[in-house]
Amino acid sequence: MKEKNSVWKTSSGVFTLLLVLPILAIFYTAVGESNDVFSHLFATVMPTYTYNTIVLVVGVMVLSLFLGVPSAWLMAMCRLPSERILQWALVLPLAMPGYIVGYIFTDWFDFAGPVQILLRDLTGWGPGEYWFPDIRTLGGAIWVLALVLYPYVYLLCRAAFMEQNVSLLQSARLLKCSPWQSFVRISLPLVRPSIAVGLSLVAMETIGDFGTVSYFAVNTLTTAVYDTWLGYSNLNAAAKISAIMLLFVVLLISAERYSRRRQKLFQNQFNSHESFRYELSGWKKWLALIWCWGLVSVAFILPLLQLCIYAYKYFAQSWTQEFQQYSINSLQVSFSAAIIGVLVALVVNFYHRLQPSKMSQSSMRLSSMGYAVPGTVLAIGVMVTVLSLDHSVNDFAKYMEWQRPGLIFSGTMFALIFALVVRFSAVAIGSIESSLSKVSPSLDMAAKTMGCSQNAMLWRVHFPLIKRGVLIAGLLVFIESMKELNAALLLRPFNFETLATYVYNFASDEHLELAAMPAVLLVLVGLIPLIVVNRSLEQNH
Repeated sequence: MKEKNSVWKTSSGVFTLLLVLPILAIFYTAVGESNDVFSHLFATVMPTYTYNTIVLVVGVMVLSLFLGVPSAWLMAMCRLPSERILQWALVLPLAMPGYIVGYIFTDWFDFAGPVQILLRDLTGWGPGEYWFPDIRTLGGAIWVLALVLYPYVYLLCRAAFMEQNVSLLQSARLLKCSPWQSFVRISLPLVRPSIAVGLSLVAMETIGDFGTVSYFAVNTLTTAVYDTWLGYSNLNAAAKISAIMLLFVVLLISAERYSRRRQKLFQNQFNSHESFRYELSGWKKWLALIWCWGLVSVAFILPLLQLCIYAYKYFAQSWTQEFQQYSINSLQVSFSAAIIGVLVALVVNFYHRLQPSKMSQSSMRLSSMGYAVPGTVLAIGVMVTVLSLDHSVNDFAKYMEWQRPGLIFSGTMFALIFALVVRFSAVAIGSIESSLSKVSPSLDMAAKTMGCSQNAMLWRVHFPLIKRGVLIAGLLVFIESMKELNAALLLRPFNFETLATYVYNFASDEHLELAAMPAVLLVLVGLIPLIVVNRSLEQNH
């Protein structure tokens, strides 16, 4: 039994090491010898890049808090017309990539856009006779990112509001608390842990964003990594900037956990939730409806309609061989990442199931670290790793006097698939862990009693019971890989495009109309995990 356990232990350890290797490679490269490029950047533009990053992150967090918490409370604690639709509609902006919303907003609000044209037609003003906010600024980037990221706060806070103890709400009613007083004095303090987690997710997504900030010409640490690698071809300087960004992420995660270190909230989910929801009427009801539907419309419905109009009008120009080929590229890369990600998740989870210990638990957590790393930063770590592999293989071939194979890792799809697996294996690990936790340990004992080997126990006992969780895990990794832009831009082989890079290239060249069809496809694909998450939330409550 110990020998069989060692096979799973070794496999889990190898997978964990491979997934952590790019992160270690970043720090290893960053502490190497300094160079003139990094010294020049540090002395000139790095303070500005760092300042922009901090302002962007803080601005998006504050605005996401302002948009997400009131929406979550209204959906959880108030009765509204069309609330069944709104509950899931408020999550939909998460399916819209930020850079796509940024392109559409720029198209709408620029000087030559329909909003300013209508304003000039109504007022008779000419150019230079009025002031209109410039969307392509740091403030514009904050608004765009907040509109697509606030659902992180909304989802977590809505679940927390729905789980609050019924006795607290009863006490508030008996003390004649108004809905506003109940929200401020009782509900809001109790959801602080959920707010902290939601804001930390928002912050990490904001730090890692590249498409939106680059299009809005806002220089952040992410754009610095991209420019340093592709502009200066200097991997060492890019790794140093990536290490700084990783420290930002670590500080965010540490701050989030420190803020909740002494909070122990024991709440019982109440069954008669409906009887304690507030019945809004009059202007309050209409204000709540305008707030919720307005948010959904601005962040999702109107941008999607604009994309659909462009896709319909320019269908002939968009439906090309390139579009079909890039769609196939995205499917191949995403499908490969999904299969490997699920395999990794099964191995590390089953090893923990066979031998629950701090070591197996650590293996699972280390394997999930990549999800917290921005895509651009992770791409640099993967690049360092695969280049080292290429050099090692070519040096060995030279030593053996064989023909050198060239860039077999960094010059192929291997690097991109590896990055996607490192980044999104955490999604698969979490999904399969949740499914395995519902399988009774008595089944393991019964299988062992009947002489079942460990491999047979996994495939004949566990797998049939967790196959739904495995399918969901694979689906989520597949969809996240389809939408990944940052890693694809840095790691794609020559003359290789995915749908995400295809959309980015067209939109960056101000050809949003031709980018509309692949953008619509990406948005529709992104809706699938949101439907899964929302259905899971409804089943739990």
